[in-house]
Amino acid sequence: MAKHLLLLAALLCAGVANADNSKAHAPTVVDQDGFKEPLSKLKFNPGLDQREFERSTLNALNVYDPLESWNRRVYHFNYRFDQWVFLPVVDGYRYVTPSFLRTGVSNFFNNLGDVPNLMNSLLQLKGHRSLETTGRLLVNTTLGIAGLWDPATAMGLPRQSEDFGQTLGFYGVPGGAYLILPILGPSNLRDTGGLLVDYTAESQINYLNVAEVSSNHPEIWALRAVDKRYQTSFRYGQMNSPFEYEKVRYVYSESRKLQIAE
Repeated sequence: MAKHLLLLAALLCAGVANADNSKAHAPTVVDQDGFKEPLSKLKFNPGLDQREFERSTLNALNVYDPLESWNRRVYHFNYRFDQWVFLPVVDGYRYVTPSFLRTGVSNFFNNLGDVPNLMNSLLQLKGHRSLETTGRLLVNTTLGIAGLWDPATAMGLPRQSEDFGQTLGFYGVPGGAYLILPILGPSNLRDTGGLLVDYTAESQINYLNVAEVSSNHPEIWALRAVDKRYQTSFRYGQMNSPFEYEKVRYVYSESRKLQIAE
């Protein structure tokens, strides 16, 4: 019996050796990008310990935040306001308002938002983007009936987001201290000033007479705020992390850099 087992083992070993040998002579498969066995090119540093890794991670999350104590209080207020007031109102708005009507409201306010988008595109000397935004305003205001529909997107004119904070950044103005605004959320000193300029510009331009009418009907501003939250997918606590404040701060700061660099 033992002889039979030894013979069987010898045959199996011979088969495995032949299989490995056939693989050795098999042609090397080259990816389209030209790399062969990319894992073999990786180099590992066994001297990199956990403390160095953690230090590099903390450096990546480092953002200038001298007002952190105040910002954390405002962040907590925003968290509770969102949980107890804003989201229940948005859920009620979603429940009582048909989908096509919600889309029309969003399109209308987005069309108004293209006015400061155009202004800031021009200030940043972005000719192609300025032409696209001008086309959007003309098409959506006319064919889209004051912006209730968005035929411009279907025509290949996507909506772009430009604000005066980006314009200041385009000309080299630093962001300054990180700042959490009540209800509005993450910002910095530069972008907060930019918000004021955009609001003033939109009020002075008074496109479609909305700014003047809104001064006598604050419910329009309330609807705009609810629609803005309705269009924003972010939810407090969705990161399921005790370091959510740091992550949101880092993501905001990096995203603004990318927007300015566009």
